[in-house]
Amino acid sequence: MTTWLSRILDKPVWDPQGTQVGVCLDVLVSEVGQGLPPLRALAVGEKRGTPRLIPAESIAWLSPSIILKTATPPPYEPKKDELWLRRQVLDRQIVDTEGRRVVRVNDLQLARTNSHYCLAGVDVGGLGLARRLGVENAIVKALKALGRELPQGVIPWSDVAPLEADAPIIRLRVSRDKLSQLHPADIAAIVSELDRSTGQALLTTLDTPTVADTIQEIEPELQVSVLESLPPEKAADVLEEMDPNSAADLLADLQPTQREQLLDLMADEDAADVEKLLAYPEDTAGGIMTTEYSTIPAGLTASQALAHLRQSPAAREDETMYYVYIVDEAGKLRGMVTLRELVMAPPDMPVDQMMVDNPVTVDPLTSQDEVARIVAKYNLLAVPVVDEEGVLHGIVTVDDALDAALPTAWKKRLPRFFRV
Repeated sequence: MTTWLSRILDKPVWDPQGTQVGVCLDVLVSEVGQGLPPLRALAVGEKRGTPRLIPAESIAWLSPSIILKTATPPPYEPKKDELWLRRQVLDRQIVDTEGRRVVRVNDLQLARTNSHYCLAGVDVGGLGLARRLGVENAIVKALKALGRELPQGVIPWSDVAPLEADAPIIRLRVSRDKLSQLHPADIAAIVSELDRSTGQALLTTLDTPTVADTIQEIEPELQVSVLESLPPEKAADVLEEMDPNSAADLLADLQPTQREQLLDLMADEDAADVEKLLAYPEDTAGGIMTTEYSTIPAGLTASQALAHLRQSPAAREDETMYYVYIVDEAGKLRGMVTLRELVMAPPDMPVDQMMVDNPVTVDPLTSQDEVARIVAKYNLLAVPVVDEEGVLHGIVTVDDALDAALPTAWKKRLPRFFRV
């Protein structure tokens, strides 16, 4: 037997003799991490005044009428890990990781199992809202006459768990694991739909790499707010996980004291990469380049080059490895080759015979507009950034080169393959 929270709230509560003892003001459940959280107590009283808590063991029926087993039920003392359904869940938001969206709790389903009542599900659909408004039957009949049905929107509570007992958000039970498996752009969209405190609370449940990827997908004006909401140590960890150019852009928008504090907390190598980028104007090749790229020394065969890349820490950080750059002992750029060419070449073929000897390059102070023109002209996925002596300092990927020309929304439509 099932019923809905909306059908018992503010309804009379009767003792066994038929005397009204008040109305149901709220429902308390525990073990909210379980599939069917048991009902622990009802808050019973008048709409004004302090209610008393009646333990679930004293409830004979919830529907169609709320009837107690005794006229003198013992008091109930609430515990910290329990949840008030009306006050803490109803009308709150949940993250539907299946639908990759934020939805609202319109009603809650209660069920009776083995003489005990429990919380069974969450109604996030229009039918739940119609039920709350008291027009469910009328709407169902009207739609039926039109040959249509109002879709059900019930999520089993087995897929729902509270973020915190007092937090204004309820999230799907598997959100920590399942939400982390969503594309960062989907997580960013979810966070953007939530209010600031709720979105920040949701991010705190995710691991550092996921937070880093998500921040990079959030609109720039919100990135600073999200980063500032994190403890400094956590924020530094997130910056370390971000692409150096993205981290540099974000740090550039912070106050100098905040920027220095976070740089001090970052690992030396990561901080050095970011500081290197911060030294250049934002609208130059040096300001938009990334220091994550793959290199191999000159003089290798194709098989030796692939073996080198497998062991290279820098190559492991290169998420969009497409071009591989050949450098000499001084770090000067000798040429470049595509990863496809390396993989498809005969194992004993020298890389020098397949590489582009004089690749198109830009210097660190080349304007972003000029970099974009070069990338478009030569149909490049990335262009290397070298100094006057030909030393390779970084690469500018196509999305960062075109950032000035493309709206942010268009840029985010580029496949992840093209985005560092």
